[in-house]
Order: sequence, then structure tokens, then C-alpha cells
Amino acid sequence: MFENNSEVSEAAGFTAHDSDFTSQGVRCAGTLYLPNNVERPPIVILGHGFAAVRAFRLAAFAARFAENGFAAYFFDYRCFGDSDGEPRHWVDPTRHQQDWRSALHHVTDMAEINPDKIILWGSSFSGGHVLQIASERPNIAAVIAQVPHVSGPATLKNFPLKNMLKTTVAAFKDVLGRLLFNKPHYSPVIGRPGDYAVMTTEECWDGWFGMVPSESTWENKVLSRVFLKLAFFSPIYKVRRINVPALIVVGTEDTVTPPKAAESAAMRIPNAELKLFDCGHFSVYNGELFERNISAQLAFLSANFL
Repeated sequence: MFENNSEVSEAAGFTAHDSDFTSQGVRCAGTLYLPNNVERPPIVILGHGFAAVRAFRLAAFAARFAENGFAAYFFDYRCFGDSDGEPRHWVDPTRHQQDWRSALHHVTDMAEINPDKIILWGSSFSGGHVLQIASERPNIAAVIAQVPHVSGPATLKNFPLKNMLKTTVAAFKDVLGRLLFNKPHYSPVIGRPGDYAVMTTEECWDGWFGMVPSESTWENKVLSRVFLKLAFFSPIYKVRRINVPALIVVGTEDTVTPPKAAESAAMRIPNAELKLFDCGHFSVYNGELFERNISAQLAFLSANFL
């Protein structure tokens, strides 16, 4: 459960507001941070990565944007976090992008912000979503993709071969269970090396749970049907169409979303800035790397909008 604290946020120079929207008839929970004493500011829309929820460090990024004169709006996908939707923990690129388009429509209608200065911000799996949405040339002004998933085949190369058969079986159990018995089948999201899970490299367990608040009720599971779609989600093939400024943040030691694929995607975007950090996938969310990362993102935003 994500909770706003208006007193704390006001002291920091911004105010927090609940602001939900509807996607495909389902309520999605969102939070708006508005900087104080800034009339109709630019706004950054933030969405979380694979199987995560907005309580996993999105507020930290949003707060820094709001402290520096940008409104920030961050939300939970359907079937995650504080949003409605069943079955829970349903990761699907098509569904997530429907939620992104609905969030964009919702933010565009906000009287408090400048609808001509909307920035899409995505991390990991949602880094791929924002690049694909940006390639459709909606009314956005810029895009930030942090350690983004850009190529299904490249990402699957990091997947242990011994788990391939297990994921295939799990996916069909989920699909058939849904069709025949209305019973979903789940697989773990995070594991340690040697485990069966979506992410199992050395950095994953500690990196992931380093983002999870102590009071979180998040469950380590995802609908197994996602394994039938991962290989086919490759926004890299559409990024040449992006015609707005883009910042691509890459961890050169990333073992979840391959850095070379992300660098290649950045090279294909006409007006892209590539920022490399000597770190893994999860390091950019916390500590000293977070500070360097958010400073680079604020510099990009300031150069383009302030």
C-alpha cells in the first residue's frame, strides 16, 4: 500500500495528491506530486518495471523531480499494488501499454500542469514501454528510459537454459488453467542463482529487495503466461521513430537488461543522450548511484525544459 504524506511533502516543496484513472474499465491508482509556487509545470509520468509496484522507489524519483520544479505522476498497473484488476500479478506488454496510454490521457487533462511538456519515464521493463509509446509520436515532449528492456531475445540470453523448459510448461499450465478451470498458475519473479524464477543473476535478490519497503505486502510471483510474450517484446525495432529528446540510462554491468542492446537502441534514436554508469541493473535505484543517476536525469530535464 502506497501512502502519501502531505505534511512531509509540503515541507520538501511539493504537495501530494491521490489521482486515479481508468484503463480498460479498471481503476488504476496514481499519485501526483505538484511543486509549490510553480504555475503549470512540466510533468514526468513514471511507471514501474517488471512485476513491481509504485511503492518500490518511484516516490524517491518523483520527489526529486518535484523538488526541482517538475510535477510527477506515478501509478500502479492494473492487477498490481493499489490498483484493481484480477487475476493479480499479471505482466503483459500489451496490457501495460494500454495503462500507459490511459495514464497519459489522464495527465493531459490535468489543469494544474502544462500538457505540452509531458515526459515519459520508465525503468527496466517499463523503460521499453515508454520507448515504444514514444515511437507512436503522441503529445509528449521527452522520454527517459532507465536500464531499459529493449530486446526480448537479448534479455532471454541471460535466462538459464535449464529453466527454459520449466517456463514453457508453466506458461501452458497458466493458459490452460485459465481456459479450462479459471485457475491461474504463477512463477517466482526473483530468485538466487540456480533457482527457478524470472530473474536469478547474482545481483537480483539483494537488488530487488533493496527496493521493497519493510511494510510491503508484495508477493514474489507473476502469472506464468508472461513467458509466452517476453521473447517478442522488442521496442528496439521502433525507436527510430522517436522524434523528441531521449535520455537512455545504462548500467554497464547490468545482468538483467543487456547494456549493449540498450546502447544500440540509443544509437538509433535521432535525438538521444546516452548515460553510462559502471554498475548493475538495480544499483541506480539506491545510494550513491541513485544520486548520480537522478542528477543526470535532472540535468537532462533542465537542459530541455527550464
